[in-house]
Amino acid sequence: MRKSVNFTSSLPSDLLAQVEEYAERFKVSTNKIIEQSLLAYFENLKKAEYIRSFRRAADDVEIVNMAEEGLEDIKTGLNEILIY
Repeated sequence: MRKSVNFTSSLPSDLLAQVEEYAERFKVSTNKIIEQSLLAYFENLKKAEYIRSFRRAADDVEIVNMAEEGLEDIKTGLNEILIY
């Protein structure tokens, strides 16, 4: 189980009102709404990093050539398996 740490933060009043509204609607604590929101936000950041990384790789001629060579090796291997 994760250790909880208390911290103080400010939120715009309209945002806190939304948090409280959803907490009441779903019968969970405001803390749980904020926690789940942060986890989802960090997951989206991680996905964005992967996307940027793959886009950079797609523009790198050396990486593209290595990937194509690897695919050619896989194709050759599959053809050998299918022949037997």
